[in-house]
Amino acid sequence: MSLPDLLATFPISSGDAIALACLFAAWLGIGWFTERPPAGRPSVSVLMTRFRREWMRQFVERDPRIFDGNILASLREGTAFFASACMIATGGLLALIGNGERLRSIASGLELSPAADAEWELRLLVTMFFVVNAFLKFVWAHRLFGYCAVMMASVPNDKDHPDAMERAMQAADLNITAARSFNAGLRSVYFALGSLGWLMGSWTLLIGTAIVLWVTWRREFASTSRQVILRSLPPPLLSDRVAPPAPAPRRPQP
Repeated sequence: MSLPDLLATFPISSGDAIALACLFAAWLGIGWFTERPPAGRPSVSVLMTRFRREWMRQFVERDPRIFDGNILASLREGTAFFASACMIATGGLLALIGNGERLRSIASGLELSPAADAEWELRLLVTMFFVVNAFLKFVWAHRLFGYCAVMMASVPNDKDHPDAMERAMQAADLNITAARSFNAGLRSVYFALGSLGWLMGSWTLLIGTAIVLWVTWRREFASTSRQVILRSLPPPLLSDRVAPPAPAPRRPQP
């Protein structure tokens, strides 16, 4: 059954429409606020951009560089794990959406109110949207971390080389972009879990959205890890984009 057919079969009530609007508004809003916080109260994601650039500055002078390669490999393994998990979840949701009888048995087991198959399918499609979005974000983050690895490998071993710091900052920018995509994928996973509340009604979806929004905000702006990160940062104004040092004059290319 196509999506227009689903909408025609199961017209969304005003309560459901409001709950869905709050879900997507919260998802988009917390993402925007996390990446563009007030200057005096940066998020954990923004604070970590400073450490990622500092990592690349230290990388230029570190010898050997096996330590940095191991760190980047662990970052790629994390993105690969979440991407694989999202693929499995997507397959499970597709199988569940295509099996109306199975949906009814699950609803009966959870003592949910009876509903048409189209209604359950539409509700699960919202969850699948977030899972698929997370998968795409994780895959892109994995690829960007790969680009970062290649860029790091191109940094000259001589710290006095005119291209060393410039390429290190290029690697830092790729690392930061990959981390931003990874964080967006995690947010989608959180809201996918919150969207499951719609299976029990619009009020439950609103409650699930509020819980996920609070958890996401707390981890970025009021967590213990944020306080630990702030201990070594100059207070109080931080931006999410710290300008890299001016590159040294480049040699003329043949």
